[in-house]
Amino acid sequence: MLVVDTSAWIEFLIGTTAGRTVAQHLPDLPRRLVPTIVQLELAKWFTRENGHDAADQVIALTKVCTIIPLDAELALAAAEACHSHRLATADAIIFATAQAHDAELLTCDSDFRELPGVVYVPKS
Repeated sequence: MLVVDTSAWIEFLIGTTAGRTVAQHLPDLPRRLVPTIVQLELAKWFTRENGHDAADQVIALTKVCTIIPLDAELALAAAEACHSHRLATADAIIFATAQAHDAELLTCDSDFRELPGVVYVPKS
């Protein structure tokens, strides 16, 4: 199982050089864990950059994956990750989701670069 961060989804979906590297790490869709906060961030980014139809298509793609909702236990783990790793709230939720599911986190976001269990693909 693999948590795919928003940054990795975006790079993959828009076909950048980093996105091609991300593609090499991606398992089949059902084995990708998608925190609901990632769906929010993807919808926001694709609506802004490409419109509502593009955002709807991306969210439909994520629905084939395993969706992980934010619950109280995960929220508390994210709060701890905010404190111990100095992460922004959304990043902490994504990181805590990976940790809670014993999954690696695939990202292009340098804020995660030094954290355990992270596969970091730098943007070109």
